[in-house]
Amino acid sequence: MNKAVYWSPRILTIFFILFVSLFAFDSFSSEKTIAENIASFLIHLIPSFVLILLLLGAWRFEWIGTIAFAVLGFAYIIFFRGRFPFITYLTISGPLFLISILFLISWKNSNNANKTV
Repeated sequence: MNKAVYWSPRILTIFFILFVSLFAFDSFSSEKTIAENIASFLIHLIPSFVLILLLLGAWRFEWIGTIAFAVLGFAYIIFFRGRFPFITYLTISGPLFLISILFLISWKNSNNANKTV
């Protein structure tokens, strides 16, 4: 159980980063040069890079993941309010909230494990 609690938020975050990274492929266009396509692709990957940095911090300190992913979920809903159908908010913010909850459980579990040792 401890390993599942530890690994589930990390693995889900990796899958979420891969999912968000797929949207960067939309930046390629036959009308642009190769350099422009690469630059556009890298710009579209900025959210993925931010998520990777957050995952690196949360990997060791679960409280970072608990707070950061919840804030990102709320920020997405607030900043893009009214622009998309409900399913879009559920698709992006839902996993962020789930990851936040899983990091919270992992954090509480590691705190309880440290107290009993």
